[in-house]
Amino acid sequence: MGSLTPPLLESEDVAWFRDDESLPASTRGAAAALARRLGFDEQRCAEVSLAVSEAATNLRKHAVDGALLLRIVRTEQDAGLEIVTTDEGPGMPDVARCLVDGTSSTGTLGIGLGAIARLADTFDVHSLPGRGTVLSARFWTKDAARRSAALGEPVVAGLTRPITGEVVCGDIWAARTVGRRTPDQADEAIRRVGSRPAEPLGWAALTGFRPAPDRPRQVREAPEPTGHAEGPALLLMFCDGLGHGPLARRASEAAATAFRESRTDDPAGVITEIHKALRGSRGGAVAVVRIEPLTKSLLFCGVGNVSTFVVDSETDSRRSLLSAPGIVGHQLPNLRAVRQELPRHGGVVMHSDGLTERWQPASLPGFLEHSPLVAAAQLLREAGIRRDDAGVAVVKGPW
Repeated sequence: MGSLTPPLLESEDVAWFRDDESLPASTRGAAAALARRLGFDEQRCAEVSLAVSEAATNLRKHAVDGALLLRIVRTEQDAGLEIVTTDEGPGMPDVARCLVDGTSSTGTLGIGLGAIARLADTFDVHSLPGRGTVLSARFWTKDAARRSAALGEPVVAGLTRPITGEVVCGDIWAARTVGRRTPDQADEAIRRVGSRPAEPLGWAALTGFRPAPDRPRQVREAPEPTGHAEGPALLLMFCDGLGHGPLARRASEAAATAFRESRTDDPAGVITEIHKALRGSRGGAVAVVRIEPLTKSLLFCGVGNVSTFVVDSETDSRRSLLSAPGIVGHQLPNLRAVRQELPRHGGVVMHSDGLTERWQPASLPGFLEHSPLVAAAQLLREAGIRRDDAGVAVVKGPW
C-alpha cells in the first residue's frame, strides 16, 4: 500500500462576485453550470444551486459589503465545487443559534445557514460580532465525498483575489508533501480515519506518528540545511508576481510549476530553481517554508515582499519570518534559511502585500480553531486591500 499523505486540494479560482441585486441569481446559475461541468447528477446540481443561492441571499439580506467566491477544487482523483463568502458585518453573536432552522432577524423562514450546512459535504463558519463573517462550503459527488471523508480536512488552504478591475490574480500558492511512511503506519492511519469519518483530522492522524515532546521554543539560523525533512513534511510556496494582470499571473504560474516539479525539499534550493524558471518573466517575490511536524519546527527562506508569520493561538501572538530583498527571476541575493520552532497549537500564515501586516491574532479570536480555508478567508476579510492583488495561505497544527 502506498503512503497516505495529508489531502492537498488544488484550486482554480473561478470568480469573485460582489454583493448587488443580481447576486443570488448570478451565483446560482454559475454554480449550476460548474456542477454540471464537473459531472454532478441533476439532484446534486440542484442541491448545489440551492446552497449557493441561500449563501448569496444571506449576504444580500444580512451583510455589509459581502462577496462570494465560487471555484473548483481538485484532488488526484476528484473534482468538487467550493464556495467562500465574506462580509464586513454585522456578524453573528451566536453562530450555533443561527444554524438552527427558524432563526431569522428579518422575518424570513430562517433556513439559510442550516440548509447550506446540511447540503454541503464540509461546512465551516466563523463570525466576529461587529466585524464580519466568513463561511465555506464544499460539495462533491457521492463517491468523491466518501473518499474525501476518509482523508479528512486539508491541513493547508488559501485564497487569492485580483485587484479591482482585473480578472486574474498575480498571487499564487502551492503545497506538496515530502517524506515517506511505512505500510504499517499507513494501515493504522486508515483504520483510525475509517472509524471516525466525520471528525476533522489533523496532521498526526493522517501521517501516522506522534509529535515530539514539548520543548522550549527558540529561533536559530540554519546556514546549511540538510535538504531532507526528518519524517513527513509539508512544503508551502507563495509567489507574488510583479505587477498585476496576465503577465504577473504568468510569472506566478511559472513559479508554481517549478515548485511542483522540483525534486528539492530545501526551501533555499526550491527558490533557486524557481529563480531559473522565472528568468525572462516579470519575476516576483517568493517564499518557501518546510513544516516538519515530527521535529515541531519549520525551515524558511524568502525573497521579496511576501509576509510570513508563525502564529501561536495559545498566546495570541505571532512571529514574523523575514525575507531578503530582491526579485526572484532577476536579482537573487545570497539565500539563507532560518529554522523556527512551531508552537504546540498554532499555524503558519503567508500572504502578499495585498494584505496589510497590521492584523493581530488577538483581534481575530478563534480564527485558527477553524479550517485553514476559513482562517485564510478571515485574514483576507480583515486585512485585504482592493488596490492590489491579494493572496493568503494558512497551515495549521497541532504539531
